[in-house]
Amino acid sequence: MRVLVVEDARALAAVLIEGLSDQGMAVDVAYDGLEAAAKLDLNAYDVVVLDRDLPGVHGDTLCQMISERDDRVMVLMLTAAGSPGDRVAGLTLGADDYLAKPFHFPELVLRIRSLARRQPSARPRTLRAAGIELDPLRRTATRDGRPLDLSVKEFALLEALLRASPAFLSSEDLLEQVWDEHANPLTNTVTVTVGRLRRKLGDPPVISTTPGVGYRIRP
Repeated sequence: MRVLVVEDARALAAVLIEGLSDQGMAVDVAYDGLEAAAKLDLNAYDVVVLDRDLPGVHGDTLCQMISERDDRVMVLMLTAAGSPGDRVAGLTLGADDYLAKPFHFPELVLRIRSLARRQPSARPRTLRAAGIELDPLRRTATRDGRPLDLSVKEFALLEALLRASPAFLSSEDLLEQVWDEHANPLTNTVTVTVGRLRRKLGDPPVISTTPGVGYRIRP
């Protein structure tokens, strides 16, 4: 899952980036509305965590712009304006959810995952293929009933492959979906992580590789 955090308070933005990354999300950040609009044109996001009072382009204007896009992105407004009237106004602008500051971080994570599942293109909550079952909300994964002890990135990588199955995902696709905008495309990060994931999934092998094409879960 790829998330764009739009927050001009850099200390809070840093907390959000670290916390959401620890939950296996690929997190990019924009510190004003103009930067956010540019990143939305460059990258595909599942959820935007949006502050309202932004420099450059106000969060309300940015929310309306996002709601009018053809490639719909789910918006969670995260703002200090938390009165019932503020929430109604934010949702009227096109936000899909609204959370007032200060907030409980586990609740934020659950709301982001819930929004990602509500996307028009989203699949059912539990992903299944080749004997693997993965629940992104509960952060559980099994193969043939055997619990899998996966790192954050291994879990996110398996989730991406399951969502795409039976299609292939290239290394570039996986870098975009599982890591973030700072990932170095010249590293062997994807290859190493796929190797660790294969070992934990066990036999028979379930992740196939086609040179020049990418990786997929065997149909």
